[in-house]
Amino acid sequence: MLRRTARSRPSRTGPAGITTAVATLVLFLFGAIGAVLRRRRRHLPARAAIVSPRKSTVIAADGAVRSAQVAEISIPDDRLEELWTPSNLENLARTYWRFLTRVTLGLVRIIYGRRERAVVLVSSPLTLLRFDSPEYLLEADHGNVRWRIHDGLLVARAGRGCGFLALDVSRQRIADGVSKLRIEVEVANFYPSIAAGLSIPVYMVTQGVIHVAVTHAFLRSLAKLDLAESKVKALAALEAPDALEAPDTVEAPDAVDAPEPADTAAQP
Repeated sequence: MLRRTARSRPSRTGPAGITTAVATLVLFLFGAIGAVLRRRRRHLPARAAIVSPRKSTVIAADGAVRSAQVAEISIPDDRLEELWTPSNLENLARTYWRFLTRVTLGLVRIIYGRRERAVVLVSSPLTLLRFDSPEYLLEADHGNVRWRIHDGLLVARAGRGCGFLALDVSRQRIADGVSKLRIEVEVANFYPSIAAGLSIPVYMVTQGVIHVAVTHAFLRSLAKLDLAESKVKALAALEAPDALEAPDTVEAPDAVDAPEPADTAAQP
């Protein structure tokens, strides 16, 4: 009796296959803890509302992705005055990286180098994204921190060295002792390896969905007004009262910023 021998299918274990698996895993983890995060928004010192544009993620004809996720945070005037310092722009940047570690239960970690920041899955061999050191723009009612994208498993080979990730924050005083803080998380000119190796629709339903969901959760979490403390303190010298009267661009120094402590991964 003849038996048919099953033909093995070609394996898809290249960078695109790995990043798709990672994206699926992170999406599952994020969904599992989403309900917990929502329950904790009830008694917070500020209120956050997502106000992203209707088409918050746009893909150009050449495959470049731009994503802009925006929140408006309503906060008492006096509380905002306490927080509106150069150091807290740097602390906001570190809070973003801390959130990525916490929301993935420690699977995604940030490794800090002298001139780079690496987003890794568990350890450095699986470097998802690698960024150059941050650049800061400081103005009286506006601040921006930007990391240029270098490379990583999530970056298409042709897109290495292109694009950036940025946090942009501005303040506006409104009536009745309340101010509005507008915070935007932008990724621009990013070429994802999933789109290049598989297809744009696959990217949109995996990494694209995850990025939007995680970024919205980060923006909502800022209503807690709980900022992580930067170890570099690149902007500490600009704490003088008149330091922000004129625009100033600052690049982070070569000092190594310590990674997140291991025990923070399990914290909510």
